[in-house]
Amino acid sequence: MKSSVTFIVSILAVLGLLTGCAEKDQLEDGSKLINEDQFVFAASGEFKPFSYVNDDMTVTGFDIEVGDAIAKELNLEPVPKRIKFKGIVEGVKTGRADAAVASHTINEERSKHVAFSTPYYYSGPQIFVRPDSDIKTVEDLKGKEVAASKGSTYATTAEKYTTNVKTYDSDITALKALSGGRHDAVITDFVTGKEATKEGFDIEGRQLIERSEQAIVLPDDNPQLLARINEALENLREDGTLAEISKKYFGEDITTKPE
Repeated sequence: MKSSVTFIVSILAVLGLLTGCAEKDQLEDGSKLINEDQFVFAASGEFKPFSYVNDDMTVTGFDIEVGDAIAKELNLEPVPKRIKFKGIVEGVKTGRADAAVASHTINEERSKHVAFSTPYYYSGPQIFVRPDSDIKTVEDLKGKEVAASKGSTYATTAEKYTTNVKTYDSDITALKALSGGRHDAVITDFVTGKEATKEGFDIEGRQLIERSEQAIVLPDDNPQLLARINEALENLREDGTLAEISKKYFGEDITTKPE
């Protein structure tokens, strides 16, 4: 009987680990962190120039430097953590990271599950095609095969205009496939597509479909950390740090709201 009880308790403990959120350190101001002296932030490492892996396997990019700058404002050690893009929101919800600095578009569906910071840059989905394509606008996408990254708002946007949507683990992989002759178009962030053309991908941009706001993702039960991150972002805007990081990677400031 005793062994049976022990077995049941063990199973319940395992289930708790599998389904529950990770225990976090609570600071004096009420904000919660995985480790009290670190800011662990998620990024995919597959979204150049926003986040990508160097030859030495370190992660870099615009999002990574923004995450590092936020950590500095919070007087914490920055710890970037790679998670596949489609799993990042769930990873933040379940405590694998304190936040995600991973170019997430603010939208209603995601807002049901997580909290968003104020925007740290402004972007928008754009159609990319091979240069010989007749596709110019979203009206031309009907019945076409369009690729996008898994779990992204770009895939959701593509589904508005065609029933034939193929998904990849990253936007760069989708653009590479397009450049190599696969699919009719890719919908992705206009900055990502622009950078891919600079790197020699045989693609070009067509219609900019809409504008979007990109923000940091946090668990919705950590309002104190959200407030601290929003304050940090405001400081980084005012002292020019966000603009400086943006110009380093894109040659322009994408952190200022378009007129």
